Amino acid sequence: MNRYAFLLIAAMLLVGSNVGIGKSIVAFVPVPVFATLRFVIAVAVLWPFYRWSKMRRVTRGEWLNLFLQAFFGTFLFTLLMLNGVQRTSAMAAGVITSTIPAVVALLAWVWLKEPPSRRALAAIALAIAGILIINLAQSHGGPGAAGGSSLSGNLMIMGAVVCESTYVILSRRLSQTLPAIEICAYTHGLGLLLMLPLGAGALLHFDYTRVAGPTWLLLIWYGLSASIFSFWLWMKGIRHVPGALAGVFTAVLPIAAATYGIVFLGERPTPAHAAALSCVVAGLVLASLQPRRTLPATAAS
Repeated sequence: MNRYAFLLIAAMLLVGSNVGIGKSIVAFVPVPVFATLRFVIAVAVLWPFYRWSKMRRVTRGEWLNLFLQAFFGTFLFTLLMLNGVQRTSAMAAGVITSTIPAVVALLAWVWLKEPPSRRALAAIALAIAGILIINLAQSHGGPGAAGGSSLSGNLMIMGAVVCESTYVILSRRLSQTLPAIEICAYTHGLGLLLMLPLGAGALLHFDYTRVAGPTWLLLIWYGLSASIFSFWLWMKGIRHVPGALAGVFTAVLPIAAATYGIVFLGERPTPAHAAALSCVVAGLVLASLQPRRTLPATAAS
């Protein structure tokens, strides 16, 4: 395993742990305040990349694509994810979030007319099975379930997965014409503009003294990690690792989320979590296996 593979693993560790960190933060900070501050932190760090000389070169079509990416991949994703982790467990959220590769393949099939391979279809089916197991277990009040509130949280996390997968599909075209870090900066800037109408009032009326220092440190870390660190690590690693192999490393995400939930949130894994996680990881591994190469008849002879 080369160093670029470790970069992908590190990126997924950050993304997975952020699921649990977000749950820790929303216990003390309202979602509108948290979501807005996340964008403020990201824009403050990415500020050097907002150069008028470069922004004026972006075409109208690219700005439209950037707006759609910001709406689905930053604004709507953040609201659904934070509201979702507030209502469900970090382990369930991690399992559902790890289905992003399968949902991306499904959306590429529907929108881009890119038919998936049999392996990809199997991965999609296994991802759906994993989600159904989690939802059925919690809707029937199984061990560790939190009743209907968990089901509503899972649905929000599923919505966040669709939003993030839409972001990935939209970014395929832009990544050919704009640097990745500029896409990150512009989408987060637009995301902040979208979030301000919802979060400005909450920011003004929130009692900041109610939040302890460690929670503020977690919030700052979340803003940096979710917006910049994980993005940079993934983009740096994906350039040198085949896309099919990179899919395997996304299996680290639910493991990191579950570990955080068990260690820091006192969550207990159930057979439903294990079954759902097994389905999702099996699908990722299956989709990432390299197909066998068969020699042509002439070469074999």
